[in-house]
Amino acid sequence: MSDCGKKIRLNRVLGGSKHRALVVAFDHALVLGPIPGTEDPLGKIRQFAQANVDALLLNLGLIRQFANSKIFGPLPSFIARLDWTTVWSAFEENGNGALYSSLVAHPEQALRHGADAVLTYLVVGTGDTEFEMKEITRNAEIARECEQVGIPLIVEALARGKDVQHPGDPKWLNLHTRMAAELGADAVKTDYSGDPASMRSVVEKCPIPILVLGGSRQASDKHALDVVREVAAAGAAGVFFGRNVFQADNMTRFLEQARAALDAAPTAEFQAITR
Repeated sequence: MSDCGKKIRLNRVLGGSKHRALVVAFDHALVLGPIPGTEDPLGKIRQFAQANVDALLLNLGLIRQFANSKIFGPLPSFIARLDWTTVWSAFEENGNGALYSSLVAHPEQALRHGADAVLTYLVVGTGDTEFEMKEITRNAEIARECEQVGIPLIVEALARGKDVQHPGDPKWLNLHTRMAAELGADAVKTDYSGDPASMRSVVEKCPIPILVLGGSRQASDKHALDVVREVAAAGAAGVFFGRNVFQADNMTRFLEQARAALDAAPTAEFQAITR
């Protein structure tokens, strides 16, 4: 079975082998509701497209709504979120919330919506073996479906739970990014370790490209841009920012500066890492 479709689409999402990807995550409202910055979603998507980001992470509903609206100019690649989870609320306050995850779409449906890649959660460290078994099963099934239809799978690999003191600990990053690769992911979205040296060790040990997520809103745009520079210095394939983009003081300016920071980093070692 040829995987050329996967390779072509993944190259489109990541922007090529000599380029670090600038991806905007805009899927938050399904889990968190209309948080600040997500108002006028179609208008925001147009702004992202005008800023020439490489890809956008969206839920299928917004992809369809955007496709039915007036579209001006070239579009970035679309990554479709395929699942929903309670992980973000389960560990708030007393940390005893129920853990559930559920598929909301399948790769073939994402392909029909025009997506170039799909994305799913893989959460470990929860202390709930049944939940994590279902995480593995869901991701394995989606990986096999992606192989059948020729669409890349990006796994959002995370460590979350009462026993996880630091989600960016390389111990956790090395574990779940390798798990994602072993299940058949084509790339990984994951936490930042906190410094370029330790993040580089994670990137070098992972056999597939790693994109670093932005997480909660940084203290300022400057702090967020510092993370972009450090991630690029670590040799990651790019960044996957959400709130640090759409809650930025000046979103367009932030995206311009983030692109410049990614493009300014040396590419020789990055090329070797992304193979």
